Amino acid sequence: MPEPRQPPAPIRTDASNPFAHHTMAVRVPSIVRAVAAKNPDYPPSVQAALEVLAEAMEANALIPPPAPDWPDYATWRSQWEAHAGETWGGAEWFFAEVYLYRLLIAAVRWYETGRDPFAPDKAAELANSTLWNGLAAALSLPDGDDRARLDSLLTMALWGNRIDLSLASVAAHGTHAHDDDLLADDHMAALDALLNNPPGAVHIVCDNAGTELALDLALADGLLDGAAETVTMHLKAHPTFVSDAILLDVEAFLARLADDWYPANHGLADRLNAARLDGRLRLAPHSIWNSAYFLRDFPYEALAWFAGAALVITKGDLNYRRLVGDAVWPADTPFAAVTGFFPAPLLALRTLKSDPITGLAPGLAERLDAESPGWRTNGRCGVMQFKP
Repeated sequence: MPEPRQPPAPIRTDASNPFAHHTMAVRVPSIVRAVAAKNPDYPPSVQAALEVLAEAMEANALIPPPAPDWPDYATWRSQWEAHAGETWGGAEWFFAEVYLYRLLIAAVRWYETGRDPFAPDKAAELANSTLWNGLAAALSLPDGDDRARLDSLLTMALWGNRIDLSLASVAAHGTHAHDDDLLADDHMAALDALLNNPPGAVHIVCDNAGTELALDLALADGLLDGAAETVTMHLKAHPTFVSDAILLDVEAFLARLADDWYPANHGLADRLNAARLDGRLRLAPHSIWNSAYFLRDFPYEALAWFAGAALVITKGDLNYRRLVGDAVWPADTPFAAVTGFFPAPLLALRTLKSDPITGLAPGLAERLDAESPGWRTNGRCGVMQFKP
C-alpha cells in the first residue's frame, strides 16, 4: 500500500478557491432564504434569524461563536475556537460550511421543535418518479449471481449520489451515466475483498435522503443476502446540507415502503424491518457526522467503530472531503496513500461536487480541465475508489 501522505492545506472560502467562495457568498445564503420561503408558517422570530444569518454571510461578517445553551456547545466551542476571528469569506471552507448549517438548525430551533427545515424538499423528492423508478430497477435485478447483483447495486448507489436537493444542476444529470463519467473504478477489487472472506460487518456512511437513501437501503438489503453479517448505516444526528439523511428520513421511507401497493417494495420493507429487529441492520445516527472534524481527526473511539470491518462504504461529496482533508491534492495522488490512516477496507462512492480529488490516472485531470471545465464540481463525473 502507498505510504500515507501529508495533506495540503484545506480549501478556504476566499478568492483562492472560486467555487468555495461562490458557495458561501451566494449559494448558501440563498439556501438559508429558501428555508424561510418554504416554511412560511415559521414565526417571525425564526424568519428574522434566518435573514440575519443570510445577510451576515453576504456581508462577510465574523463567524459567531456557538451559544452556551446549545446541547452540543462544548463540542462546537472547541471547533469554533480553532477558527476564531475568521469571516465567512475568509475561513476554512469545511468548517465554515458545516458550522453554517449548525447555526441554521439553531435559528429554526430544531432541538426544541424537532421540525426539519428541509422537510418540504424531502417530501417532494419522496414523491419523485426518479426515486421509485430507480428503486424498481434495483429490486428487479436477477437473483443467482451475488457478485453481479452487488456490482449493479454499488453502481446504482454511486449515481444515486447525484440526486442532491441543494444542487439542482447536479440532480439534473439523473442516475443514468455514460461510460466516460466514471473517472476511477476500483469497486470490483472491493467486491473481491468482501466476497472472498466470510461475511462480516459492513458500514455505509450515508449522504442524501430520497433517491440516494432508497438505493443505499437496496444495497444494504443485497449485502445482507449473504455477503455481510451486519450492515450499519451511519446517519447525521440533525438535518443538514438540505438533503442529508437523518434517522427520521429512514423511518419515513420505510413507512412509505410498507404502505406501498407494489409487492417488491413490501418485500424490501419486510426484509429491512426484520433485519433491524434481529440486529443485522443497524441505524446509527451520531453528531460526529454533523461536526467539522476531518476523518483523520476523529476521536479514537469513533474511528474504532470501523476496526475489524469487512468493508466501509462512504457516500458522497462531503464524506469524500472529510476523508481527504478537503484539500486540493495533485489529482494522481493515490487514494490509498491519502486515506491510509483509516482502520478498515474503504470504498468511496462519490459524484464530484467540489474540487478535491485523488486517485486519478496521470494526465486525466489535465485533459478534463481542457475539455470539460467544471468537471470537478458539476456532478457529472464520479469515482469508486478502494483502499484495502
